[in-house]
Amino acid sequence: MIIPCEVAVKSVVPAVKAYLAKELVEKHGLKQNEVAELLGISQSAVSKYTREVRGYVIRIDNVEEIQVHIDSMVSLVTGGKGQRTELLNLFCQTCEVVRRKRLMCKFCQRTEPRIKIEECTLCFGPDRGESKR
Repeated sequence: MIIPCEVAVKSVVPAVKAYLAKELVEKHGLKQNEVAELLGISQSAVSKYTREVRGYVIRIDNVEEIQVHIDSMVSLVTGGKGQRTELLNLFCQTCEVVRRKRLMCKFCQRTEPRIKIEECTLCFGPDRGESKR
């Protein structure tokens, strides 16, 4: 049995890191080694993210709600504030957006073919707090 968080680790987490890396390199003019240091990843990972070799199983760069979270994360890491808790909360909120918008469903189904994605509400249903958002 594969749980949605395991699918997120393989698809959403790399997508968010790729988005962050690309924003920092392309829009903020940072060097790959600087981005690697800020994000705690290798320079080669940054290179793969910016060349779209890694981290693009799920496309999140066209979701406005995610862009807001990415902008906030970029501000945190470039501002040198070092507020790890805030950064991690934003990362988790980004994952929640991906799940709520059903961007991960086909990957869950691929790992567990018995899932009927049109009936599944695990990631965004009332038990997940959607009505509070």
